[in-house]
Amino acid sequence: MSPLLHFLFILFAVAAVVNTSATTDPSDGSDEDFGLDTLSRRFLPEQSRVLATATCDKYPQLCRVKSSPGPDCCRKACTNIKTDRLNCGMCGHKCRVYEICCKGYCVNPMFDKRNCNGCNIKCKKGGYCIYGMCDYA
Repeated sequence: MSPLLHFLFILFAVAAVVNTSATTDPSDGSDEDFGLDTLSRRFLPEQSRVLATATCDKYPQLCRVKSSPGPDCCRKACTNIKTDRLNCGMCGHKCRVYEICCKGYCVNPMFDKRNCNGCNIKCKKGGYCIYGMCDYA
């Protein structure tokens, strides 16, 4: 047998053994597929399982943890309505394609002199914003 065929045979045999052992539950001898639920029951503590499946509509305090994307809950997801283009100012209020969300308002950063090329970038008093640059001429 050539070395390549020998290698492929061993590779397929190992893959078959891994696949068989991954799809059976050794504790009860049944041939059930392992789902995420089964794995989480085995390896995650009870509190982690609840947090992994919890949504902010049922548990609003989830949006206030440090790693959360924002303090507000919109459509079962944490967000910040002051900066999120899809939920600007309130849940479901979308900014237009060319707008960004600054302090809960949709603004055009190409021409807004209080948010020129980004939130809170103000042009000088009496200046103007054109194409995202203050006093462009």
